[in-house]
Amino acid sequence: MTSIDEARLLETAAAYGVPGPVARELLAECRPCLYLVEEKEVPESLREHMRPAARTGGLPALPDGVDWPEGREPLVLSVDCAALPRDVLDIEMPADGHLLVFTEISYPPESSMVLHVPAGVPTTERPAAYEFRGEAWETKVHEPRTLYPVPGLSIAHDREGGPHTSAFLDGDSDGDGNEGALDGFEEAVLDLAFGGHHPGVCVQIGGFSDPWDMAPDEGGLVLFAQLAGQAVDYTVCTMNLIVGTREDIAAGRYAGLRYEQQT
Repeated sequence: MTSIDEARLLETAAAYGVPGPVARELLAECRPCLYLVEEKEVPESLREHMRPAARTGGLPALPDGVDWPEGREPLVLSVDCAALPRDVLDIEMPADGHLLVFTEISYPPESSMVLHVPAGVPTTERPAAYEFRGEAWETKVHEPRTLYPVPGLSIAHDREGGPHTSAFLDGDSDGDGNEGALDGFEEAVLDLAFGGHHPGVCVQIGGFSDPWDMAPDEGGLVLFAQLAGQAVDYTVCTMNLIVGTREDIAAGRYAGLRYEQQT
């Protein structure tokens, strides 16, 4: 899993005026994630060994006998599971094959689906054009963009609830000085884990969500994937979240996943 050297963590905390116990408390409230980003956003230190692992948009390659999912939602993401770094996430992903995510990112989706196509299964690319009730229709096809996986960290939504952190914030006599220091430190931690400036607009697998509204990964649900609309289509400004139970994700029961769009 993604980790940060403790000495470097404490050094960074001191630079922002954050006490060591608060820094350790924050790190304990983090979960690993994978960012899927374009080549230009991959940290320089990782570029020599980087390997593409996903693609936005395009047309789906499906096994014989499997048609475009009902509802004809666009294909927004294809993930090559074998190309994902191992031992990073704390949720279980397939070891091989491809995960295809069908959903609508421009409007709240009426139907969405995650489909796993096992490795070695013959597939055929499906066309966007189809016929419905005697009329010609065409599913939207987002521009294909190659994405690369970079490990990172995500921070819990209730990260300020720990005793050391609460005391640090309550002891702020200047108003928002300590809160500003903590915010700056949190950003620095995310950058350290990413190996550069962590991306704000991207596709994220696992970890905690970074929602625009209420977090959907609560009450026994964890984040499966988070897709910023602009990571798929530069003209779309939405946050699309897919959550489920750890058990369903581990077992590949993707029909039980829940989809939420925030604007």
